Parts: sequence; C-alpha cells; structure tokens
Amino acid sequence: MKYRKLSIYGLIALLSFTACKNQNKQETHDSDEEVASQENEVSKISIVALTDSPAYKDAKLKLTVPVDNQFSENTLDFQFEVENYELGAQTTKNSITSSLANSGKGQHIHFIVDNKPYSAHYNSDFSKEFTEGTHHIVAFLSRSYHESVKNENSYVAKTIKVGESTAAQTNVDFNKPTLIYSRPKGEYSGEDTKNLMLDFFLLNTTLSENGNYVKATINGNVFEIKKWQPYIIKGLPKGEVNIRLQLLDSEGNPIDGEYNDVKRSVKLK
Repeated sequence: MKYRKLSIYGLIALLSFTACKNQNKQETHDSDEEVASQENEVSKISIVALTDSPAYKDAKLKLTVPVDNQFSENTLDFQFEVENYELGAQTTKNSITSSLANSGKGQHIHFIVDNKPYSAHYNSDFSKEFTEGTHHIVAFLSRSYHESVKNENSYVAKTIKVGESTAAQTNVDFNKPTLIYSRPKGEYSGEDTKNLMLDFFLLNTTLSENGNYVKATINGNVFEIKKWQPYIIKGLPKGEVNIRLQLLDSEGNPIDGEYNDVKRSVKLK
C-alpha cells in the first residue's frame, strides 16, 4: 500500500514536470515568433523614389523684407516675392502623390530656423519671434503634399543677429555643402501612415554614384541616397519612427557642417 502511494505521487510529479517543460517550450516558441515577427517588420521597410511630381523649374522665392541682418527687436516681419508658383493652390496629384499626407491649405513655404522642424506659411508675408543671438534661416517652396521645389531660385538662406548677443545656436556657413532636413515631420494617422515622404534640401552640393551622397537610417535600416529627389518610405510599423540623415563624401566620410547629421522622430498612429 505504501509502495502504491509513492508510485501515484511519482506519477503526479512526472506529469507536473512534463507540463511545465511543455509550457516553457511553448513560451520560448512564442517568444521566438515575436522576435521573428519584429525582425520581419523591420525588414519590410523600404524607400522608393518619387519622380512624377510637377517640376516647377521656373518657380522663384525671393526675400524682400527684412533687408538687414542685425535687429534690436525680437519680432521680425518677413515678406517674400513668389514667381511662377501659387501659394495656397493644391498641387496636381497622381495615384502615388494622392496617397501622401497633404495640406488642405495648399502649396506653401517651409520656413526653418536653426535646423528645427519647419513652420508652414501659406501667405508670402508673416511674422516670427526670435530669441536674442545669431540665427540661421532657410526657406523654400513646398508642394501641397510637402515636397520641396528644388531649383537654384526656389529657396532663401540667411543668417541674422537679434539683440546685442552674438551667441549662435549653431555655427553654420551657407556657402559650404549643407543638408537641410524637411520631411517626415510630426504625427501621422490612418491612411497617411502607409506612405511617408522623405525629403530634404541641399545647398552647394550634388549627389551622385561616385560623389557625395546622403545616408538615411530609418529604424535601423540603412539606405544610400545618391540622387537628390524625394522618396516614399514604405512598410513602417506603428509607433515611433527614428530617422537620421547624414551628408557623406564619396569615401563615406562625414562632410563638415552643423546641419549635415540630423536626427528626427515622428509618430505613426
């Protein structure tokens, strides 16, 4: 009788051990599947060149006010002249650009101060508030779906000083090769999360197969961009998206410049 009780207890222990082992095996399997799923999610990220937008080769942007570079007041008025381009109009779209985030207010100016995310302006006259010190401004024309107009007359780059302090946010020389980050920006939701535009502006340089290029790192995925044009990012997971753009020479070395290595994060909901 004593022997039978021990056998029953042993059988229970054996069954319990087997169940735990199977459970641990299942948990490990589930964990492996989760990791594999995450890896597959990352590997789906790709970029595709966007080539069919209206060119606007003759579009021009010119800053008429302010003329000076030194100011005592913190609030500055800006006035631009725009030629061969209509602010507030909707850019003609195709099947691809129709899938991109689009401003209902139409075409506009991207206004960038000290390499921070741009503010969009749909009129050629507006005011901006500045802190005391030296500031670097870049403005360029943008289509309604936020693609920059890229030609030698479509932008303005200017350095100003506000107040008595000469302290600069960054040390920038607009006469040297300079990378200006533009898109993606902010938060995206719904259908806008499927295709994100990757766009930037270049000063004093070109990109080529054997010359300078832009290295784009998107959630750990690396892409070498050797032609200056917009791209569509596909396959992004929901949540935070981390983007880094670097302007490199033909040998893969960083090109000196405060704006030539920039990191941004956007959210997909």
